[in-house]
Amino acid sequence: MDTHPSPIKTIKTTCCIAGGGPAGMMAGLLLARDGVDVVVLEKHADFLRDFRGDTIHPSTMELMAELGVLNRFLSRPHQKIHRLNGFFGTQEITIADFSRLPVHCPYIAMMPQWDFLDFLVDEGAQYPHFRIMMKTKAAGLIESDHRISGVYAETEDGIIAIESDLVIGADGRRSTLRTQASFQAVDQGAPIDVLWMKISRKPTDPDQASGRFDRGRGFIMLYREEYWQCAWIIPKGAYESIRAQGMEAFHQSLLSVAPFLHDRMDELRDWGDISLLTITVDRLEQWFKPGLLFIGDAAHAMSPIGGVGINLAIQDAVAAARILATPLKNGTCTIADLQKVQDRRMWPTRMTQNVQLFMQNRIFGPLVTRKDNSDFPVAMRMILRLPFLRLVTARIIGMGFRPEHIQD
Repeated sequence: MDTHPSPIKTIKTTCCIAGGGPAGMMAGLLLARDGVDVVVLEKHADFLRDFRGDTIHPSTMELMAELGVLNRFLSRPHQKIHRLNGFFGTQEITIADFSRLPVHCPYIAMMPQWDFLDFLVDEGAQYPHFRIMMKTKAAGLIESDHRISGVYAETEDGIIAIESDLVIGADGRRSTLRTQASFQAVDQGAPIDVLWMKISRKPTDPDQASGRFDRGRGFIMLYREEYWQCAWIIPKGAYESIRAQGMEAFHQSLLSVAPFLHDRMDELRDWGDISLLTITVDRLEQWFKPGLLFIGDAAHAMSPIGGVGINLAIQDAVAAARILATPLKNGTCTIADLQKVQDRRMWPTRMTQNVQLFMQNRIFGPLVTRKDNSDFPVAMRMILRLPFLRLVTARIIGMGFRPEHIQD
């Protein structure tokens, strides 16, 4: 692990968090709020990246309320989704109704992730123990006395060493630190991929997010006021064959389920306007070793179904901060404390992934591979016949299986 050249300088802190995404930033904010000295590393100069999750669920907004910052959060630009609707052929189904959840904000807030992360940075900046280092990438682990004792980080000026009592790996599903530590995630399987694109929105368009499915085609449209963020669901590995059919054929496929977009197909000029998102669902069976803990996507990559990944990562961060703050302040953090974090968060991770795998394998997979308008999948027929299930799906999507709280 210790293979980097001599660092140009050394920084010491109590907790070093690799990755300035939702998990890393939330953990940094909460630990600093509790008086733990924290350094958060973010490899980019800003948070302006496409294709990040923009869904802030009711569970996350409950945390904002518990922190007393909900009004400041809601002052940031966002759109509200009170219901998730789907069109199956010509029939519309409400899949989840969030409006009756007993929470401060009974809806999903669509907020660009860069705005959400900027908000967390602004909140963290109020605490003297919070420090974020932009354009600084965690590149390797420091090990001493059979435990992880910090990270090497790449900066514009050269390699620095950051010594810490605990390293939290929150550097995403392609985690550098996870590879460095020889941790191997177990692939849970995913039969679908997604083509991701932007299409402008007109005032006459619908004003809510929706999914549209017909004759083996699946199209999800997320409302962004001035544009639609769109996901075209495809069978795993089908991207090259779709490209081979040409852009005109792709336009016609989109129009078959969303004909009101007919005057905007010229916005998708070539395949450079469309991004392939390879869907992965995996998780670590062990999230820690002495001095090192993984959370968020670094511990468990989620499917985009339900947009729950960002919120599950935030729940990890809340649990980790609540469990670890006191032992970190006291200098008594042990591997048993790290085990408590995994024990707390493994069950909701497994349950959420099981639901996503069910949705992928039993609903979305069959929907995008069928060639006719045969019967809806059983789960969709149940939602049609038993409307109370819309509240169940809203609870699972909006709150998760084990919502965390700032104080236990």
